[in-house]
Amino acid sequence: MDTRLRVGRSIEKTEGEVAMELMAQLKARGHPDDPPGVATDGNDSYHVAMVETWGDVPEYSGRGRPPTAKQARPQWNLIQIVKHRSGGRLKGITHKVVYGDPEKVCNLMGKHTAYVERTHLTSRQMNGRLVRKTLSFSKELEMLRDSCAWEDWIYNMTRPVKTLRIEVNDGQRRWEQRTPAMVAGLTDHIWSVEELLMNVVAPVCANTSIRKR
Repeated sequence: MDTRLRVGRSIEKTEGEVAMELMAQLKARGHPDDPPGVATDGNDSYHVAMVETWGDVPEYSGRGRPPTAKQARPQWNLIQIVKHRSGGRLKGITHKVVYGDPEKVCNLMGKHTAYVERTHLTSRQMNGRLVRKTLSFSKELEMLRDSCAWEDWIYNMTRPVKTLRIEVNDGQRRWEQRTPAMVAGLTDHIWSVEELLMNVVAPVCANTSIRKR
C-alpha cells in the first residue's frame, strides 16, 4: 500500500554522501534485508550505495581469487530516470533499469518523475528555506537540517492527504481523513502541532558513558 510516508532525508555536501546516508536510514527504518524499489536520476551514487548497504560478497567457488567486492541481489528494483534539457526546456526523458526485470520494474516504479516532483513542490510550499530565488535560504547547514526534519514531522503526522482518505459513510461523515503516519500504522489519529511539540523524541546517543567530576 502507498502510504506517502517520508521515511528518510539526507542533506550532505556531495551526492555520494547523500546516497550513503539515505540508504542507511532506509535500512534502519523498515528495510533491514533488502532495499525498497528505488527511482533515481542519472547519478550512479545511489545504486553504488545500495550495493554497499545491502550487497553480498559472493561465495568462493574454489577457483581463482576469492571475491571481495559486494554484488547486488537479483530481487532488487532500481530505475534511473534522466531528463534531457536544452535552453531551459525539457526535450525528452530516458530511463534505464539498473536492477531487476525491466518490465516488472517499469510497471512497479513507472517511467516518470511525477511523484518526486510533487514531493518537491510540497516541500517548497511548507519550508521557506527550500524556495528558489528568495532570501529565505539557510545560511547554516544545521539550521537547514533542523527545518527539514520539522517539515517531515509535520507532513507525516499532522497533514491529512486527500489521496489517503477512505470512505466510511457512518452517518456523520463520508470520509475518514488520514495522514501518512496513520496509513503506515505509526499512529491512530491526526496529530496537532501542539501534540507534536509536547512529545520529545529521545536522540540516539553513541556514547553512553557517564563522566564523573
